[in-house]
Amino acid sequence: MMSELHDVPSAHDLVEAVREWLERDVLAGTSGRLQFHARVAINVLAMVERELELGAEQARDHETRLADLGVDSDAELADAIRSGHLDDRLDEVIEAVRADVLAKLLVANPNYVSRDVT
Repeated sequence: MMSELHDVPSAHDLVEAVREWLERDVLAGTSGRLQFHARVAINVLAMVERELELGAEQARDHETRLADLGVDSDAELADAIRSGHLDDRLDEVIEAVRADVLAKLLVANPNYVSRDVT
């Protein structure tokens, strides 16, 4: 959530406005390489919008999953997996990793996520 220190428009509103301008005005008035770069920029801004919307909750959920597995970071999780420390909790590890991958896909491109997974 944005701090109340910042007035409207929010960061999300600003990113959305630029993305919409690119979609409506710039994309239609360009072709070739410039149009391709406009499409890339539109996709990047859409990812930023989704991260602004979902990121804080996803980060909290990720931290909870790591804590539930008894580690403090992704690097510690990787070390625990490599060392066999979590072999007896493989189902929990798989569930946590899948949840993290799903969270990343929901930001990167929700179209990559099967509708029955979410």
